[in-house]
Amino acid sequence: MMIEDEPVMVAEGDTVAAALLAAGLPWFRTTPVGGLPRAPWCMMGVCFDCLVEIDGEPNRQACLVPVREGMAVRRQRGARAFEPERGREYTP
Repeated sequence: MMIEDEPVMVAEGDTVAAALLAAGLPWFRTTPVGGLPRAPWCMMGVCFDCLVEIDGEPNRQACLVPVREGMAVRRQRGARAFEPERGREYTP
């Protein structure tokens, strides 16, 4: 697994959030408005404080994603836009 372009050894079965915490990262994302650092709070997918970019896809909840070989993770700074699924229209 790569974290911020650095190779990291991770235990099989760990989540991305557990791997990032074990690697000593004190924060996973920053808030969109104030840029304040955030780290996992609930570790069960409720709080969204663990959002990271995984393999180029932003807004992934690190606490819900199991680590796999070759995965590339980056911390997320501010709000990140994402493309809706093809074939699905967004109606506000």
